[in-house]
Amino acid sequence: MRTLRVSGIALRVHVRACVVVSFLVAAGAALGLVALSTGAALTAGDALRTLLGHGDAATELVVYTLRAPRVSLALLVGAALGVGGAVVQSLSRNPLGSPDIIGVNAGAAAGAVLMILVAGSESTQGVSLGALACGLVAGLLVYALSFRRGVKGTRLVLVGVGVTAMLHSLIAYLLTRADLYDSQGAKVWLIGSLAGAGWDRVWPVGLAVLAGLPVALALSRSAALMEMGDAAAGALGLRVERLRLGLLLVAVGLSGVAVSVAGPVGFVALAAPQLAKRVTRAPGPGIASSAAMGAVLLTAADLLAQRLPTPGQVPVGVLTGGIGGLYLAWLLFREWRGRPA
Repeated sequence: MRTLRVSGIALRVHVRACVVVSFLVAAGAALGLVALSTGAALTAGDALRTLLGHGDAATELVVYTLRAPRVSLALLVGAALGVGGAVVQSLSRNPLGSPDIIGVNAGAAAGAVLMILVAGSESTQGVSLGALACGLVAGLLVYALSFRRGVKGTRLVLVGVGVTAMLHSLIAYLLTRADLYDSQGAKVWLIGSLAGAGWDRVWPVGLAVLAGLPVALALSRSAALMEMGDAAAGALGLRVERLRLGLLLVAVGLSGVAVSVAGPVGFVALAAPQLAKRVTRAPGPGIASSAAMGAVLLTAADLLAQRLPTPGQVPVGVLTGGIGGLYLAWLLFREWRGRPA
């Protein structure tokens, strides 16, 4: 930890964390550049030259219209999920706490299924708005049900698991009552995929990250103090419940928007903050490192999903779900062995 003084203002900087974040940003940029040349007859060098303004009409069409929206969506959705997971894990003081677990993703999924199967919406905007609205409602419902003279981390996770189970039951019921064609369309969305991404899906999550990330960074110092416990944080002058609600709204908003445009991509929000903590070894929620780690994880997973030797393209949600399940089993095993997660 180093202290920097700029114009009379002292800033404490964790050097290792800054180095790791810089490396992750560079890795995300490199993965994005490789992904821009995936599935097209151009190299990463051609993609870079096109981005620098030296490409021809054909490469510009491939890069800017076909590939750039998907790459941008992977980076932004991964960053949003990483921040959401870091905030929830910090609030719950539980490595298993994430928007996947506390009902936000399930709420967004239920909203999308309702729009597709009940409202009959076929537009991407309609489905996304329904998913976002229901994700926000699910997050606030979990907070309200968890509130008993304050919100405890264990209670938040347990209530979230219960709400998630009920929402999955609702989704299953709706799928069984729908006709085959509509049911198949809803199932494709429920897997989580970045295929067919356009700029109309990129700008909502981009605005959410631009608005939510600075707020999360500004509140991260207070969130780190809250990890010591409500009594200690209150003794230091923090308004604990107001701060907790604000942080939860940021996490729910970012995760809800991410799920509304990409579907419930599993386990990125759970794994990104934990991996970021392990490589940075820094205290606190690690907002910046979790955002960068989430962006790298999702971009790498989508790149791998596109290049797997399968008859059809594998949705990225299948890949993150499989890898995330193994990660969760390992995390639970470490908890069972009594080691810190």
